[in-house]
Amino acid sequence: RNFYYITMLRDPVSRYLSEWKHVQRGATWKTSLHMCDGRSPTPDELPTCYEGDDWSGVSLQEFMDCSYNLANNRQVRMLADLSLVGCYNLTFMNESERNMILLQSAKNNLKNMAFFGLTEFQRKTQYLFERTFNLKFISPFTQFNVTRASNVDIDEDVRQRIEELNFLDMQLYEYAKDLFLQRFQFSKQEEHQKNRLKRREERRLLREQRAHQWSREEAAEVAVTEDYNSQV
Repeated sequence: RNFYYITMLRDPVSRYLSEWKHVQRGATWKTSLHMCDGRSPTPDELPTCYEGDDWSGVSLQEFMDCSYNLANNRQVRMLADLSLVGCYNLTFMNESERNMILLQSAKNNLKNMAFFGLTEFQRKTQYLFERTFNLKFISPFTQFNVTRASNVDIDEDVRQRIEELNFLDMQLYEYAKDLFLQRFQFSKQEEHQKNRLKRREERRLLREQRAHQWSREEAAEVAVTEDYNSQV
């Protein structure tokens, strides 16, 4: 069987705030195994940011202060091949080399997926999805500009801090947005060219039909004239 891998990316700041609100309401990822190279990480490799059953009511500052919070650069980590950097073992290589490898791996995997879309571009995402898989949705995608993340009022310092915590995701998103818009423009140009060729072919067929019709009418006129002359 053929499997097509697809994903959706989101603006890193909005995504981070959305996850914070989700965790604040009591969400956890306790059932996630975080399997890598056939094993789950040890508690030392992946410690928790909280004690107890969940992190309900966590403030944004507390959420940002946990250095091993998996919300940081989540999109890069989930798209990259973690086995390239020793999975969750942070002593496997130095941090700068690890980050470079993770980011490049995430970019490569994203580029080679059958399809990816962007949450901030719902209609363009729908258009590309339909073009990629040759199907039509029965209703248009809806762009929701008001979300839980958009309702969070943060100042510029906090925004900058979130961007710093998600600096890999920020780079990945810029790469993804550029690639996404290139694909969209290419698909639009391809569609326009296809439509032009289709219209050109339709005009050619119409001209041929008209020419054929004129030939039949001229032949009919000649036949009528010959018949009239013979009668006279």
